[in-house]
Amino acid sequence: MKHFFTLLSHEIRMLLVSPSTYLAALLFLSFMGFIFTTILESYSKAPLELSPAQVFFQLFWLPVLFMVPMLTMKCLAEERRLGTIETLLTTPVTTTEVVLGKYGAAYLLYLALWGSTAGFFLILRKFSGDVRFMDPGPLLGGYLFIAVSGLLFVALGVFASSLSRNQAVAGILCFTMIFGLIFGLSFLAGSSILHREALQPARQAVEYAQVLTHRDDFTRGVIDTRQLLFYLSGTVLALIFSILGVEAKLLHS
Repeated sequence: MKHFFTLLSHEIRMLLVSPSTYLAALLFLSFMGFIFTTILESYSKAPLELSPAQVFFQLFWLPVLFMVPMLTMKCLAEERRLGTIETLLTTPVTTTEVVLGKYGAAYLLYLALWGSTAGFFLILRKFSGDVRFMDPGPLLGGYLFIAVSGLLFVALGVFASSLSRNQAVAGILCFTMIFGLIFGLSFLAGSSILHREALQPARQAVEYAQVLTHRDDFTRGVIDTRQLLFYLSGTVLALIFSILGVEAKLLHS
């Protein structure tokens, strides 16, 4: 792993000089700003039980479904389409270092974009003078959830990119996997399919993987180590499959 930080810094530089990065950041901040102002308008009309931070993070899935595919669909698919990944791997670097370097750069950008939304709350606190808008529990818990769940979401995006040479296909595949993880499992848990006695272990596994439940727990300040383990183990598995996918494609090319 001695070349990892060299590859990571290279990938970060490539992201910083890419116009698409700034376009994605502009679209993301514009969209999140619209959501934030909509939340404030609803509070101005009638008092709500939840804090603005809790409502803000309830809608995390909207940007995630589109931002993660945009950040990751190009990382491996484009390298394979251009044939540059074969050239890269002839240098003294490993497939693991290449995959982790691209994953690390995408994840850091993901964190930077979400971290910039903290400015909304800081501006609101400054001009409103109301400390309730800066309730540390929901804010810290919400951003911790974004950071932890983002590990798995970005890893799924890298995995999707390792499966295809086409960026569009990789983006659609990433969208489908994240949508299935967030909403597919939620639908499955609420259906009557898993209520049979023989399927109780499967039902428990599905309930354990409820992303929306994890979000609610984090924003209430409840941090469950089992949930942390879910995202960490899922991230490791997705990255392992990404490495194996790249190596398998290289063997058949």
